[in-house]
Amino acid sequence: MYMNMEKLQESMYQLIVETSTNLPKDVRRAIKTAKARESAGTRSAMSLATISNNIKMADDKVSPICQDTGLPTFKIKTPVGVNQLQIKEAIYAAMKEATKDGKLRPNSVDSLTGANSGDNLGLGTPVIKFEQWEKDYIDARLILKGGGCENKNIQYSLPCELDGLGRAGRDLDGIRKCIMHSVYQAQGQGCSAGFIGVGIGGDRSSGYDLAKEQLFRSVEDTNSNEDLRKLEEYVMDNANELGIGTMGFGGETTLLGCKVGVMNRIPASFFVSVAYNCWAFRRLGFKLDAETGTVQEWLYQEGELVDLSENTAQQETAAASEGESDVITLKAPITEEKIRSLKVGDVVRIDGRMYTGRDAIHKHLSDNDSPVDLDGQVIYHCGPVMMKDEEGNWHVKAAGPTTSIREEPYQGDIMKKFGIRAVIGKGGMGPKTLEALGDHGGVYLNAIGGAAQYYADCIKSVEGVDFMEFGIPEAMWHLEVEGFTAVVTMDSHGNSLHKDIDKSSLEKLSQFKEKVFS
Repeated sequence: MYMNMEKLQESMYQLIVETSTNLPKDVRRAIKTAKARESAGTRSAMSLATISNNIKMADDKVSPICQDTGLPTFKIKTPVGVNQLQIKEAIYAAMKEATKDGKLRPNSVDSLTGANSGDNLGLGTPVIKFEQWEKDYIDARLILKGGGCENKNIQYSLPCELDGLGRAGRDLDGIRKCIMHSVYQAQGQGCSAGFIGVGIGGDRSSGYDLAKEQLFRSVEDTNSNEDLRKLEEYVMDNANELGIGTMGFGGETTLLGCKVGVMNRIPASFFVSVAYNCWAFRRLGFKLDAETGTVQEWLYQEGELVDLSENTAQQETAAASEGESDVITLKAPITEEKIRSLKVGDVVRIDGRMYTGRDAIHKHLSDNDSPVDLDGQVIYHCGPVMMKDEEGNWHVKAAGPTTSIREEPYQGDIMKKFGIRAVIGKGGMGPKTLEALGDHGGVYLNAIGGAAQYYADCIKSVEGVDFMEFGIPEAMWHLEVEGFTAVVTMDSHGNSLHKDIDKSSLEKLSQFKEKVFS
């Protein structure tokens, strides 16, 4: 059966754009519930307000909710006789078009050379999983799962010993412990508050596939397996007691959804696989006419479209700082004296110049000179979505922070080597960086993960770029910003909010050590 290729490609392009820019209704309702639960005036309330603002901005601009559009994974069910090769061809063409239009960030990188394909196509990207079924229409679904949350996926082999929880055995209670531990270990690095899909059984690869498959379920559905229904409810009732909170700032909401699936295993292996997903839960789908390739019905869009804009990010930022006058302005070059006056919990506003730098930049700078003078400057862990206009000028389409812990092997040394005073990212960094902040006089600033439109709006111009050979996400972009807000979470006095939250949440995790399910 052959479909109209033009219509099919148009439909797949629509799916990609909508998934990248339009958060599903069920996810929006979960975020609204989290906002209602959080105490006003806290860092977590500020984060949730920023997230809500970002969702609306993505709607209005039809731009990516988060700059990391991840590794696109398509799950497609087709009637017998439908040409799956034709569907693949349409998806590839739609991927290229969406990347060119700035709806996806070019994310396909050669694992050996590091070369970016520039169009999101390459061996293994995108992921397309086909299944045949007896119905007469095509069910096509897409999830865009970014690297920050993908890196917090975790797999357990039972029996095992878990921090705070002790031994997890090969039973339902051992599974419970693994799930609770998976929430703890993610901390704020996966852009909490997040969602988890859990796969019980299988082998190492099929277990992870099953876990990710759970993320295609609606946040509000009910598990048909009674034991798993009870387990999902237990996790949702108790995981938020860990106090990790939005972005790992502490707070009332750490988990927004938990879905669990099960499959058989061989006697020697017992895996519990967890797929973590950030709050920017970009997952949509539709039913396609199998003959024409046109959209019949969108999925995940049932029910009320809630209003998330009651409290603006500006209001919550002011409340979190106990008044607008307490927001501290930083403008590079920043002096060591200014940096040492900052402490964990301070809310800062950055005006002026900053430079992006991710994995490739940090590796390069560890062995080479910088193309710009970085003394007193700000480095932003960010891989933006960029577009060039007809005059050759670059414009930022999305620019939220990436997970900082990947730069831990380099960050402290690079700050000292080049005189960098401030680093912006998400999720915090480790002991090596914390020690360097004290020795050198530096600070780590936590921006709101996933808030790519909110921060793109703060970027007033692109003044230059270096290392384009590394690809758009990994290049060093020279940005002029205004009103760029972040929170001090690691200071020059040896204090780390991330270390404190990790310690307190581990203590709270231990209260769930006793057996619950027999």
